[in-house]
Amino acid sequence: MHGPARHRRRRLVLTGLTAVLLAATTWTTAAAGPRPPDPLQQRVDAIHETGVVGVFAEVTSPDTRHSARAGTAVRGTGTPMPRDGRFRIGSVTKTFTATVVLQLVDEGRLSLDDTVEEWLPGVVRGNGNDGRQVTVRQLLRHTSGIPDVLPDIAALRGADGYRAERFRTYTPEELVALAMRNPPDFPPGDDWSYSNTNYTLAAMIIHEVTGRSWADEVADRIIRPLGLSGTGTPDTLPFLPGPHARSYAAFGTDNLVDVTALNPSMAVGSGSIVSTTRDLNRFHSALLGGELLDQARLDEMTTTVPAPELGLEYGLGLAEIPLSCGGGYFGHVGELLGYRTWVGATADGTRTAAVYVTSDGGQDTQRAMSALVDQELCRTGP
Repeated sequence: MHGPARHRRRRLVLTGLTAVLLAATTWTTAAAGPRPPDPLQQRVDAIHETGVVGVFAEVTSPDTRHSARAGTAVRGTGTPMPRDGRFRIGSVTKTFTATVVLQLVDEGRLSLDDTVEEWLPGVVRGNGNDGRQVTVRQLLRHTSGIPDVLPDIAALRGADGYRAERFRTYTPEELVALAMRNPPDFPPGDDWSYSNTNYTLAAMIIHEVTGRSWADEVADRIIRPLGLSGTGTPDTLPFLPGPHARSYAAFGTDNLVDVTALNPSMAVGSGSIVSTTRDLNRFHSALLGGELLDQARLDEMTTTVPAPELGLEYGLGLAEIPLSCGGGYFGHVGELLGYRTWVGATADGTRTAAVYVTSDGGQDTQRAMSALVDQELCRTGP
């Protein structure tokens, strides 16, 4: 057969074959049914529904890495949250700082029972504060009684203060001097109270012990060995490098202010690190898996005391939080102007979860973030 008739027959054959293939595809899809909902995505959506601008979460286990996102990276746009976006991890920084201190203890270069005065003579003095009575262990555990400096930082207190001082540089010595204007919360060792000043002092002690900055020690001991390519200690740099979502704070009002730009020097040692969910999961897996500390130091880190202010137990730069399925996990909560972080890992580091949001949120947000970490760490499947 030649000419038009041959082409018509060819078209008929092809059309028939296409119909068969489409029918087979349709049947297969119908037989398989709709895809089941993704539990992680549902939990991320639940966090977003509490009113935050953006949410991103990532979970890892030995064979899987799974992430989900909701909201937007820039308020008022449809820009999605970046997959490997960087953000300020806030107080999760404390776990990094405590790890470096414990490595130095393991090297015999200082003791957890050393006093602050031994390493920083005359720094903790005034209004009843006395570094001769405070140990390194008490700094890391928040049982020192040393007052918190962050309430005295104008950039964190309101929109006007933020605009006026967001680029201001603080030295660690200035931060401690600000804290010393207030009396101690309690005698050292008598109680528990969260204080960022404790970790600024720990960063200063790291400098005295090693002769190198806290930032350099964190980079050389943790960031580079673990290949945390999205993590950095920005010193005074107010801008986030690489892909990132913007952060927003309301300062107790109904108006959100873009607070992405911030000189983080007021949080050296206590809250200044920038990271990603991937890197935070890698760090916690390595830490609890024994890659960064020997067992004796890890045991000290995870030995906890009641932290009634937070309603949980606290060790040395790590909190222990009960799991709804039994047992507990180790991790930390972080916050620095709009970015809020919750990260945790099972006691052996085999399963980790990290989630962050990009605006203040509220108690409902914190509960939803806590529930995500809890439920993902309780899962037994991939």
